[in-house]
Amino acid sequence: MSQQAPAPSARQTELLEAAYRYALAHGLTDLSLRPLAEAIGSSPRVLLFLFESKDGLLRALLARARADELALLDRAGRPEGPTGLGPAVERVWTWLAAEEHRPLLRLWAEAYTRSLVQPEGPWAGFARATVEDWLGVLAGFQPPSERDSAAGATRRTLALAVLRGALLDLLATDDERRLTGAVAHQLALLHDDHAAGGRGDGE
Repeated sequence: MSQQAPAPSARQTELLEAAYRYALAHGLTDLSLRPLAEAIGSSPRVLLFLFESKDGLLRALLARARADELALLDRAGRPEGPTGLGPAVERVWTWLAAEEHRPLLRLWAEAYTRSLVQPEGPWAGFARATVEDWLGVLAGFQPPSERDSAAGATRRTLALAVLRGALLDLLATDDERRLTGAVAHQLALLHDDHAAGGRGDGE
C-alpha cells in the first residue's frame, strides 16, 4: 500500500499562497529564490527546507495554479438553470476574457509553453494535464447521451481548441471585441452542427 504524502504545515501553506501571489505578478520562468523569499517574508533556506528544492517549489506552484484555474473554469461555466456545452463555453469565454483574470491565464500560458519545450523536470506533464482538465470540465456540461458519444467528444475537443486559441490570441493582443465575435461565430456553427446531427439521429 502506497503511503500518502504528509499534509503540508500551516507555514508551508502560508508561504505557498504568498509565493503563488508573487508568481501571478512576476511569472515563473525567471523565478529566483532570493527575491521571492525577500518578497514573501521568508528566506531561501526556509523555502528549500519546506519544498525540498526549487523544482519542488515550482511543482507546488504549478499544482496550485492548476487547481485554481480548474475550480474557476468549472464555476464560471455553471449557471443556476439548465446548461449545455454551447452556453457553458460562452460563459467560460466571458470569464476568460475578463481583464482581472489575465495574471492567472498568463501564468497558465507560461507553464503550458514551458511544459512543451522542457518536458522534463517540474514542468513535466503540465500541458497534457491541463488539456485533460479542460476536456473534463467541458464534458461535465454535456448531457450524458452526448458526453459518452464519439460526436460529443469531438464537440468538446473543438470547443476547447476554440477557447484555447482565442485565449492565446487575447493574451497577445488584448483584442477582446474581435475574439468574442469569433468565439460567438464558432459557437453558432457548433450549435448548428449539433442540431443537424440531432435531426439525423431522430432526436
